[in-house]
Amino acid sequence: MLNQLKKNHFYLIETAKKLISQRFKENRHHFAAAIKAKDGKIFTGLQLKTSIAGVEICAESVALAAAAEEGVTEIEALVVVNRIGEVIAPCGRCRELFIDYCPKAEIIVPGPAGARIMTPAELLPTRASLLDARQTT
Repeated sequence: MLNQLKKNHFYLIETAKKLISQRFKENRHHFAAAIKAKDGKIFTGLQLKTSIAGVEICAESVALAAAAEEGVTEIEALVVVNRIGEVIAPCGRCRELFIDYCPKAEIIVPGPAGARIMTPAELLPTRASLLDARQTT
């Protein structure tokens, strides 16, 4: 897959950065996500952090749920940023969601020379190959 960012990728990054800069709250919202649907609609989400370890909800999950709520099933691209606006890699749980809900999406992740694009299968290759094997049997 191409690793170069396009204009719409930069717009998603800026959208997520703006959201976290406006809504960051210590011990509540440390990450923001932005998702672009195939129809061009943008969905955002904030991490919901709790005082109980392991009970938080990722920003990507919130944004995917917002898209699903509106009936959107075709996701083109997504990004997650931390509280200072840096692009970060999605956690393992969200990678699992991407395989199931948006397997063809372009995921913007950090790279040695800046942000780059990966697919859910590239982020979680073992899971993707297991799904492929199950579908062919």
